This record gives sequence, C-alpha cells and structure tokens, in this order.
Amino acid sequence: MRVLAVVPAYFAERSVGALARELRALWPDTGEAPPVIVVDDGSADDTSGAARAAGAYVVRHPHNRGKGAALLTGFERARAFEADAVVSVDADGQHPAEEAVRLALHPAPRESLILGVRDLVGAGAPRANQRSNAISNFFLSRFTGRELRDTQCGLRRYPLEKTLALAPRSEGYAFEAEVLLRAARANWDIVQIPVRVLYPPDRRTHFHVVRDPARIVFRVVSTLLSERGGA
Repeated sequence: MRVLAVVPAYFAERSVGALARELRALWPDTGEAPPVIVVDDGSADDTSGAARAAGAYVVRHPHNRGKGAALLTGFERARAFEADAVVSVDADGQHPAEEAVRLALHPAPRESLILGVRDLVGAGAPRANQRSNAISNFFLSRFTGRELRDTQCGLRRYPLEKTLALAPRSEGYAFEAEVLLRAARANWDIVQIPVRVLYPPDRRTHFHVVRDPARIVFRVVSTLLSERGGA
C-alpha cells in the first residue's frame, strides 16, 4: 500500500521545514512518489521555500482558501502519484513525525479511516481547545450514533479514493468534521488510536476556538439536512 503524507500549511515557515525533514527521514518507501506533499495555502511568508528546502513536494495556492481546500489539493496530487491512502499532518509542530508514521504503517485495511485520538489534558492543551473539542465530539457522536473520541485531531489516515468520492464541500476546518460525518453515516470502518501530540509555547495555530467549532456544527447540520433532502 502506498501512503503519502499531506501537510496543509499556512504561515508555517518556522515549523514546516523541520517537520518535512523528520517525515522524509522516517517515512516508509513510496517508490517514485514523493513521501511528503506540502500544500502552502497562500502564505505571505516563506512557507513554500522552507518546505522545498527540506525536500518536500510543494503545491502552492495563490491565495488562502482554508485547511479543507488545502487538504483536497494535497489529496488530488497524491492521487496523481497513485497513492492508496494519505496521512494528514498539521504543519505547526503539534504532530510528531513518528506518530504520523505509526498511522501510515497501521495494519488496518487500506479502506479504513484512522483517527488520531489526543490526550488533550495530559498534553497540556489550552482549556479552550479542550472545550471546543468536547463540543464537536458531542455533536458528531450524537449525529453519527458512534462514540467519536477526537473529532478535531488533524492527524488521520484517509482512504484516498473513498474520501475523494465523498465530494466534501467544506474548505475550512469543518472539512474534517464533514468527512467524518459522511464516512460514519456511510458505515465506513473507523479506527481510533491514541496519538502523542505536542503543544510548544511558540506554536502558531489558525484555529479559532469559538468561531471554528460553530462552523463545524453548522456544517454537520447542513450535511444532515442535505442528505435528508436528497433521500
């Protein structure tokens, strides 16, 4: 199975280079395909240059479109390299490279969606992040009928063709929730595994702990209504 890493990046010049180097050093063989695809989502800093200098394959959006759009661009490029699955990794240094590799090598079938599950309390995540994740977990678990323990973790392994076939519409942070909702309601095999994460003091995130969870819930409700309307 060919698995590639996709890293959506926005103003990540300080962190993306080290991440890309570590991923490339540890990543399983991908043949002639590049192991790490970085999608620079319209950054005004040198995110692209830092990623390229670290040996990553870089795609750049001319302007900022959102995390979901960056992931889709990376997925489509991974498809061109004949990948079977992709592991999404945040560019801010939160996800250690070895944890991403664990997902890439996980023995779950290639058609499974693998979710990283963080220990937010143990990792020292800000309380606002803990609360927003709990809200998202509640709504998505309620609407899918499954216990989903971490709906906001960006460290995941996606089955590539199945994910693209879902045709997700969200371009921002709600993308991950929308894919998870559609996958759960389509009865996909969803594997949840504990992952280690880091919260360095100088970590830069573009996730808004009030606005983005609200958008996630809105997308969940919109998706449910559109499914019912099409039934």
